[in-house]
Amino acid sequence: MKNTIAVLLLLLCMNVHAQVKVGQPAPEISLPDTMDSTIQLSSFKGKVVLVDFWASWCGPCRASIPSVIRLYNKYKPQGFEVFGVSIDEKKSAWLKAIKTFNINYTQVDDKGGWYGKVPERYGVIQIPTTFLLDKKGKIVAIDLEADKLEKKIIELLQQ
Repeated sequence: MKNTIAVLLLLLCMNVHAQVKVGQPAPEISLPDTMDSTIQLSSFKGKVVLVDFWASWCGPCRASIPSVIRLYNKYKPQGFEVFGVSIDEKKSAWLKAIKTFNINYTQVDDKGGWYGKVPERYGVIQIPTTFLLDKKGKIVAIDLEADKLEKKIIELLQQ
């Protein structure tokens, strides 16, 4: 019985990808935006960036959007950007959510959904999941709550 459980755990672990960690450079993301133009995360170097994995059908994601928009609008003039990465498989649902919420920051879509290369590369196992990057593209925080996120953004913008 113990051997069976050990084998099952080993098999499960083989399919789980480790999430990127604080202190590591953010893996490159190169995906189409709403107009099908390819946008690269590296094009935002020199700015503080929040990489936000989400989907139109995700209730907690939808609930977090107003807070992300508020932070974006407040700190964009100082060099803050949001790079929204949707895992929607249906482009129409993704575009509808962008319009519904008046999302005004960069949006790209990994049409592979949960099995897309980008969520896999980042080790995303739930959404929303956020990664805060410094001006050099290094991950400095993962999934910070609203107040802590804002404080960290301010700190990074002042560096």
